[in-house]
Amino acid sequence: MIEPKRERRKVWWAVLASLFVHFLVAYSLAAFSRVGDLPAPEEDRPVELTMVDLATPAPPKNPAFIETDPTRKSAEKPKEQTFESNENSIGASSAAPTGDAPIPAQEGKDRPFMELETRQNSLANQGAKPQPQATPEQQATPTPRSQPSATPAVVATPSPEQFAMLRATPPPSRSPEPAETSPTPEVAPTPPPLAPRQTPQPPASSYQPQKEQTRLSGRLTNRGPSAVNAVGTPLGRYQKQVSDAIGSRWYYYMRSKIDLVSVGTAHVEAEVDPQGRVQNLRVLSNNANEAFANICLQSFQEAKLPPIPPDLVAALPGGKMPVDFYFTTYSN
Repeated sequence: MIEPKRERRKVWWAVLASLFVHFLVAYSLAAFSRVGDLPAPEEDRPVELTMVDLATPAPPKNPAFIETDPTRKSAEKPKEQTFESNENSIGASSAAPTGDAPIPAQEGKDRPFMELETRQNSLANQGAKPQPQATPEQQATPTPRSQPSATPAVVATPSPEQFAMLRATPPPSRSPEPAETSPTPEVAPTPPPLAPRQTPQPPASSYQPQKEQTRLSGRLTNRGPSAVNAVGTPLGRYQKQVSDAIGSRWYYYMRSKIDLVSVGTAHVEAEVDPQGRVQNLRVLSNNANEAFANICLQSFQEAKLPPIPPDLVAALPGGKMPVDFYFTTYSN
């Protein structure tokens, strides 16, 4: 009985010794791994400071386009070129700043777009063509009416029986008196021909879209009619030509088919190739009726777009200019 107990004790001591050795090995491995994970000390570097001018932020890479009205164009470029346009304009605001956006603060209607003024639309009118004027040689001169020539009266020759009755005592002879010459009638000078009166002709007009001033909140401080800081570029001027060509056709059809369309907005996009042809035309969204969408598509298809200037083709993606329009009609 004594031998088995001793053997059992040896076994337990061997197990404890094994556990202790395993614990010691695991602890050593954990300690060495922590030391290896410690980052190497960084070398001392001099402090670097970067100065950033927050007062005049850099202009965006591709500024948004906004049309500049002729009454707001400026001869000089603005210092802060926020927008791209067909003409230069310097930002101004009719109210005190009310926000942080680089636009003017003004009252108006709540619309999803930005309009700086209110005006009615008008289609382009070429005016009446001037009529050719008659030259002095071509002007009609009154022809004097010819007087009928006087026919001498026929005097009947008396018969011989009547001669006695006609014979009388001849009067005493007189010396012949000089015949009185009749004065030459004075001819009145011919009055100069009257110049034809010029009829006033209706002046030619240009197309302009309808606009309704919208409510805006911005930070511009210059007081004056609402305007933004925009710089006129060749691309901006071409975009204005495309917008006028498509918009004038849209208003033309809307006037004649206003009873067929419903209230809503249609989002249409397309591309203009270097020759001015519309490609990849499609309606992205439309919450009005189908007649309204057809008018929008027809406006693109029938618009006479000028070719893209050659110096702009190389700067456009794929040599084509993307066109993105929102057509909206509201109830009265």
